[in-house]
Amino acid sequence: MNDLELIETKQVEKHLRAMEETVEKRIKTREELLKNNEDVREKTIIHTGRILHIDGDKKYSEKSNIYYKKVGLNAIVKNIPERKQPVFVGSLVRKYRPEILVITGHDGMIKKGKNFTDIYNYRNSSYFIKAVEEARKNNTRDDLVIFAGACQSYYEGIMMAGANFASSPARILIDFMDPIIVAEKIAVTDEKRFVTIKDIENELRDGQRGVSGTGRKWKEKVIDYIRKQLCNKTETKM
Repeated sequence: MNDLELIETKQVEKHLRAMEETVEKRIKTREELLKNNEDVREKTIIHTGRILHIDGDKKYSEKSNIYYKKVGLNAIVKNIPERKQPVFVGSLVRKYRPEILVITGHDGMIKKGKNFTDIYNYRNSSYFIKAVEEARKNNTRDDLVIFAGACQSYYEGIMMAGANFASSPARILIDFMDPIIVAEKIAVTDEKRFVTIKDIENELRDGQRGVSGTGRKWKEKVIDYIRKQLCNKTETKM
């Protein structure tokens, strides 16, 4: 408890405002992209990858859920404290059968700049590692794409546990949107492409210093080329 810092109310409010602005800016960008691809969407049924997002922070969980819904992604968001994530992740994966799993929350190094490979020098990295291991028990890297980690997380340990993408290689603070951007990119990329961190890094606040990984194949599937009328009916139901 001795190394915890008190944060002034004004700082918290400033941070929340910045978070709101980031979400709204990303939503507008996504809406413009969808608008530009409207002609293609009218002729196809597109199934994006199913996302299960587990976050240790209640506020971030709520913002993530809002974002997913506004951009039309198929996502389930659960607010679960980091220490309990390894306990619940297995049953949640079996229940929702996601194609993309995000495990995140809060983390940090206790002794900054030292003992990078000591799991006890991280606040919550051990929980992220255990959660990834649990999720991987009955799911290969082809079946389930996993992003795990938070600010200053033990990147190498999380990747060794079975994640496709993780934070934080440079042990820096990541943006709260970074895990969402990775999940979104995988979910909406065309089925013929293999997504690598090179495809995503320019959209991340700090590029590969904050998030990296081995990459993964597409999760978006264009099901059928159909008449415009049928597509309109499908979109109306959604």
